[in-house]
Amino acid sequence: MLLELDPDQEVLREATARYLTDRVPTETIRRLRNDASGFEADYWRAGAELGWTSLLVSEENGGGSISGAGLVDLTVAAHEFGLRAAPGPLVPTNVVAAALSAVGGAAHEAVLAGLLEGTAIASWCYGEPAPNDRLGTVELTCRVEGDEIVLDGVKRPVESAGVAQFLLVTGRSEAGLTQVLVPTDTPGLTVEPLRTVDLTRRFATVRFDGVRVPASALVGELGGAAEQVERQLQLALVILCAESVGSMQAAFDMTVQWAFERYSFGRPLASYQELKHRFADMKSWLEAAHAISDTAASAVDAESPDAPELVSAAKAFIGEYGAELLQDCVQIHGGIGVTFEHDLHLFLRRVVLDRALYGTPAEHRQRIAGVVEHLKERA
Repeated sequence: MLLELDPDQEVLREATARYLTDRVPTETIRRLRNDASGFEADYWRAGAELGWTSLLVSEENGGGSISGAGLVDLTVAAHEFGLRAAPGPLVPTNVVAAALSAVGGAAHEAVLAGLLEGTAIASWCYGEPAPNDRLGTVELTCRVEGDEIVLDGVKRPVESAGVAQFLLVTGRSEAGLTQVLVPTDTPGLTVEPLRTVDLTRRFATVRFDGVRVPASALVGELGGAAEQVERQLQLALVILCAESVGSMQAAFDMTVQWAFERYSFGRPLASYQELKHRFADMKSWLEAAHAISDTAASAVDAESPDAPELVSAAKAFIGEYGAELLQDCVQIHGGIGVTFEHDLHLFLRRVVLDRALYGTPAEHRQRIAGVVEHLKERA
């Protein structure tokens, strides 16, 4: 998280922290683990009133940032989500809201208003199942038939698809990448729940079998969504990274406290040299994760030319070392660290799943190599 918050950002952070602590303590998270949505509707509506869904939306469309850098503001809230392993479709709803706001127009005005109020939930259908799950690969087809667009294909995993009223679907038409907004009750659309390691989030496979929507469902131009999709991917990655760093911080703090309180052979665990060295490694990973996450957020918010490289570097680093840090925390805790009753596994689950969403560390290292190669060719 940012080293120094301005007063308005601190208000957002404090309000989010207090609200999450009151509404979704760990005992509530455990109670909701078998719930179909993983969160309560009034919980999300009240969160929207705090500004969780409006920071990436222009003032003309009813949103607005609090510091002039909406994405940076959102990472403040996302970090608090990670610190508490809190539920809620923070990533997909904000990505869809940002996309609808960027396109503008009256076609999706009512949907955007619902997202801002927290009365509607939307998700982004981007990822696709193997063997076509390479980052950026899109096989779902969009074809024009008269005044309708027909969708065929499969998207997986899609967060909160089971409770979403709308899906922003990225597909491929003859003209190029295309995006459409599809109500989840459209004929031919089916949602199949997936099992996941994270107790707080729900994912699904969404199938489109000849799904027909009117041309007005287009978000942007037919075949002209490539830049839009890249922007959405960067937004999703920044929010995920901020969440992951929050979970890393929570697990690290928990483990340091445990090491001072737990005694072995008459000495606290924290006094042993081997563990001191390990804590030093973990602290360096954590501080680097904070720094690279914040740098990526600022670059993406400003639409800097190096944003694609920085956000992939952040995702690769945090995905790699976040999982390493959490595994060390579990090991240092010993047997209690692998029990369901202990809170540590909630953060481990969050980091492990975030590591895989929107591209693995290996895929993002490959993406960085592609960006560097492209720059060399231009030079």
